[in-house]
Amino acid sequence: MESGVSNMVKINKYMSEHMEQVHLFAWIKKQALKYQPMELIFAIPNGGVRSKITGARMKAEGVKAGVPDIFVPIPARNYHGAFLELKSTSTDARLSKKQAEIIPQLTNQGYCTSVCHGHEKAIEFLSWYLNI
Repeated sequence: MESGVSNMVKINKYMSEHMEQVHLFAWIKKQALKYQPMELIFAIPNGGVRSKITGARMKAEGVKAGVPDIFVPIPARNYHGAFLELKSTSTDARLSKKQAEIIPQLTNQGYCTSVCHGHEKAIEFLSWYLNI
């Protein structure tokens, strides 16, 4: 190996948002064995790269930019339910402009909302919200 070549390889020490969500839903599945309502928690597939045709079809079906990643249709702590936006732990993981607009609107409608950086923070949030 030539000297300096290893300096050119960038190692990503952060888990992707996809993998963070996979880990979170693995935990949710385990918890649902003890607390059955957690089976109702689901992901909202708003993100990802899609063709223009698929994007147009999804928009026509009602998909909205900025809606958080996960919905918890379980009333708790005087809220109707909860919306969770899951980000990676990377320092550049930020809300989009649309997310920053929609999340407060959901809160104003009586939903608990949280932006969590990493699945561990999401687990902390869900544990608090569901008091488990």
